[in-house]
Amino acid sequence: MKTSITRVEIRYEQDVVYARQRARRIADLLGFDRNDQTRISTAVSEIARNAYQYGRDGEVEFMIEGTTPAQVFTITVRDQGPGIKDIQAILEGRYTSPTGMGRGIVGTRRLMDQFRINTEPGKGTEVTIGKTLPVTAPAVTPDVLMRIAESLATTDAESPLEEVRVQNQELLRALDELRSQREELENTNQGVLALYAELDEKVTQLRSADQTKSRFLSNMSHEFRTPLNSILALSRLLLDRTDGDLTLEQEKQVTFIHQAADAFSAQINDLLDLAKIEANKVNVKPREFMAEEIFSGLRGILKPLLADKSIELVFESMASLPPLFTDDAKLVQILRNFLSNAIKFTHQGEIRVSARPGDDGQTVLFSVADTGIGIAPEDHERIFDEYTQVETAQQGKPKGTGLGLPISRKLAELLGGHVTVQSRPGEGATFTITIPVRYAPAKDEQVAALAPGDITRHPVLVVEDDAATQLVYQSYLKDSGFKVFPAQSIREARQTLQRMKPTAIVLDILMPDENEDGWSFLTEIKANPATRDIPVIVASLLEEQDKGLSLGAEDYCVKPIERNWLLGKLSDLARRAPLKKILIIDDEEVARYILKGHLAGTGYTSLEASDGTADLILAEAEQPDVIFLDLTMPGMDGFEVLQRLKANPATRAIPVIISTSKTLDETERRFLNQQALAVLSKAAPNREKALEAVQEALCKITELYRQKKEGANHEK
Repeated sequence: MKTSITRVEIRYEQDVVYARQRARRIADLLGFDRNDQTRISTAVSEIARNAYQYGRDGEVEFMIEGTTPAQVFTITVRDQGPGIKDIQAILEGRYTSPTGMGRGIVGTRRLMDQFRINTEPGKGTEVTIGKTLPVTAPAVTPDVLMRIAESLATTDAESPLEEVRVQNQELLRALDELRSQREELENTNQGVLALYAELDEKVTQLRSADQTKSRFLSNMSHEFRTPLNSILALSRLLLDRTDGDLTLEQEKQVTFIHQAADAFSAQINDLLDLAKIEANKVNVKPREFMAEEIFSGLRGILKPLLADKSIELVFESMASLPPLFTDDAKLVQILRNFLSNAIKFTHQGEIRVSARPGDDGQTVLFSVADTGIGIAPEDHERIFDEYTQVETAQQGKPKGTGLGLPISRKLAELLGGHVTVQSRPGEGATFTITIPVRYAPAKDEQVAALAPGDITRHPVLVVEDDAATQLVYQSYLKDSGFKVFPAQSIREARQTLQRMKPTAIVLDILMPDENEDGWSFLTEIKANPATRDIPVIVASLLEEQDKGLSLGAEDYCVKPIERNWLLGKLSDLARRAPLKKILIIDDEEVARYILKGHLAGTGYTSLEASDGTADLILAEAEQPDVIFLDLTMPGMDGFEVLQRLKANPATRAIPVIISTSKTLDETERRFLNQQALAVLSKAAPNREKALEAVQEALCKITELYRQKKEGANHEK
C-alpha cells in the first residue's frame, strides 16, 4: 500500500534545495529524530541534484508505504534524462564521474534502509529510497497525512541561505558527536591498555607456573622412573626364567612386585603422556596392520587381571574389518584405558570388545561394553575432564588418577577420530572410538616414515603397487629372518630410503599409477652414492633380464616369484653384512645389564663403560659402530661426553643414541637433535625400540663409512 504525501518538480537549481527542505520537514512530522532527518534530507539532496544535472523534467515524490508496524517513508526521484551507462560499476564502487555522481549514489545507498534504481538508455532514471519509521513514531493514518499536508501548505520555502545555515548547524552537531565518540574511544583505549597490562602479568604468572610444572615432571621422571624401570626390567627377567627357574612362591612374590611397580609406572606415564599431548610433542607413527593383531595382544595382557571368575572377557570376531593404517600403539593405549575402566567398575557379567566398519566405509568403530555400575548422563562429559572422577554409592571411593579417559580422547583426536560414551546407572557403559581406516595427517605434517624394525630381522624394501602381491611377499617372509617394508609407489620408496638402508630392494617395473617406472627408479638408485650399494632384485612380468642386469640389478625374476628362490637370494645377501660393535655408556649397572639383555642373541658385541674420561678413551680405541649414552651421570655428564665425542675427529662420526629417563627441555632437545642420532626413554624398557634405534644407527654409520671411503679414494 502506497500513499503519496507531496511532489516537488526539479526544473531549476533552487528546486534541489526545496526538495531537501521538504524531505527534512516531512521526516520531522513523521517522528524521525534529528540524525535521521539529516540522513534523509542529505540523501534526497544528492539524488535530486543528479536528476537536475544529468536529466530533465525531474520530479521528487514523497510517500508512505506499508502498514503498521512496518511503515516506510519512501522518496522516489524520476527524470527523463539519458540514463546511466555504468550503473553496475557505480553500485560496486568501481566508478566515479568527474562531477562525483558515483559517490552520491553510493553514499545515499548507505544512508537509507532501502534503495532501488531503474535506468535505461534514453528512458531516464528512477531512484527510490526508503527509511523505516521509528518504533516510537505514531502510526501514519489518513488523519495524520492530512495534518502533514496542511502543515506543508502553510510552511513557506526557506531561502538557499537559510538552508546553508541549517546544513552548517547539522555539520556542527555531527562534529560534536564525533568529538564525544573520540573521547569515549580514548577512555575505552585506556581501559583496554590496563586490561592488557593485567593479562601480561597473568601470562607471566602462568608461564612461571608452567615452568615449575615442567621442572617437577622432569625431576619426578628421573627420580621415580629410574628405579621403577630397574624394578620392572629385573622382575621381568626373573619371571622369564632368564637365570633359572623360580619356585611357585617366588614367582608369586616377584609377580606382586612387578604388578605394583607397573601400576606406579602407569600413573607416572599418564601424567607425562598428558603433558606431552598438551605440548604437541606426540608424533603419530602409522603402519598397516589387522585389528586381530592388537586384539590378540589385549587378550594376553588383560585376561590375567580378571581374578573375579564372575566376569567374562569376550572379544568378538574381527573378520569383517579391512586392514588399518594408523598408529597401533596409540589405538592399543586407548582400548587398554577403556578395558581398565571396565574391569574396575564391573563386578559381574561380561566385558565385550568389538569392532565394526563405519557406515561411510572410511572409518572403523572399536567398542568396549561392560555390565558394570554405569554412568549418569549428566556425568558423560565430566569423566573426560582431567583428574575428574565420579563418586557414586555403587562405586565407593574413586579409583585411579582420573587421566585415562582424557588421554584417550586426546589420542583419538590425534588419530583423526573421536570418543563417545553410552551409559546409564546400573545398565553398564559402552565406550567407542571412531577412527579413519587410513590415517591422514594434517597438510602441514609429513607422514611418519616406517620404523627400521627389529635388527634380528633384515629389512627388505618391497616396491610393488599391487596390494595382493604385497601380501604375498609378507606371507613369504613371515617367520623368516627378513622383515618386509612395503612401498606401493616410488614416492613411498624414496621416503623409506631416507630413513633406513635395507638389506635388499625387491622392485616391480610396471607402476601404472606413476609418472615414472621401475627402470628410472633403478637407474636413480644406482646413480646415488647413498643407495648404489643396496642390492636390487627386479621382479616383473616383463622378460627383460638383460636390461635389468645392465642397469645394475643384483638379479632378475619373472613373476610369479617362488618363495624358496627369494629366501635363498635374500639369505645370500644378508651373509655379506659384517658383525657390529656397540658401546654402552651408563653409570647404572642395572641399566647396562638391561640393555645388554635387549641386544643378547642379535650377534652384536657389547662393550660397557661407566666413567666419562674412560668412556672417551674406550670409544676412541674400540671405534664402536654405535654408542648408547646416558645423560645423568656423576662427574662428566652425558652432554659433556657427547660434546667431546663430536669434537674428536676419531669419534665424531660414530652415531650416538641417547638412553635416558630425564625429561628434556626445549634447549636440551634441540642440542640432542643436532648431535645425537636418536633419543630413547628409559621410561618403558622396550627391546624392540632399542633394536630399532640400533638398526637406524647402523644404517647411518654404514653410509658415513662409505662416504668417508669414497672421499679417501677420490683424494688418491
